[in-house]
Amino acid sequence: MKKACFLDRDGVLVEEADYLADPNKAVLIDGAAEAVKKLRENSFTVIVVSNQSGIARGYFSEETLSLINKRIAELLAESGAAVDAWYHCPHHPDGKIECYKTECSCRKPAPGMILRAAEEYNISLSKSAMIGDKKSDIEAGFNAGCRIGILVSTGYGAEGIPDSMPRDTVFKKNISDAADYVIEILKNE
Repeated sequence: MKKACFLDRDGVLVEEADYLADPNKAVLIDGAAEAVKKLRENSFTVIVVSNQSGIARGYFSEETLSLINKRIAELLAESGAAVDAWYHCPHHPDGKIECYKTECSCRKPAPGMILRAAEEYNISLSKSAMIGDKKSDIEAGFNAGCRIGILVSTGYGAEGIPDSMPRDTVFKKNISDAADYVIEILKNE
């Protein structure tokens, strides 16, 4: 089984933007491409798991989300980096679009996206990490069985540490520092 590093998208991989709906406004966080490249060079499968309630709220479509992710992939590729897979949750219980207005098992902090990725990519969650900028990201990782959960101080993480974070949460400045930590702790797994 493989080890993986799961990444939230907005605020971890790309600059936080209120409901990023324009591919041309996607901006990588400094050091993000190098961090992704370093993780892959150290045998980690890199998977993005992202709540995208803007779809349920009617702010953008699944097709637009695909274009945004494609643009982010292009930006990563310019530095020789690549993500192995992209997962998203389009749901929200208060959504305007009826087919997405639901409670689901994929919206973080629920572990659905991570569990699905683990099954599809033959990932050992006990040898894996979740990097996020919100408490719900870290909870999703631990709820799925990830060994490491790291809250970064970019995106929403810049607002400070939320109350009652999971006990084993690690705190790092950004995705670059988080990737270095993951590699160090899980290098022999």
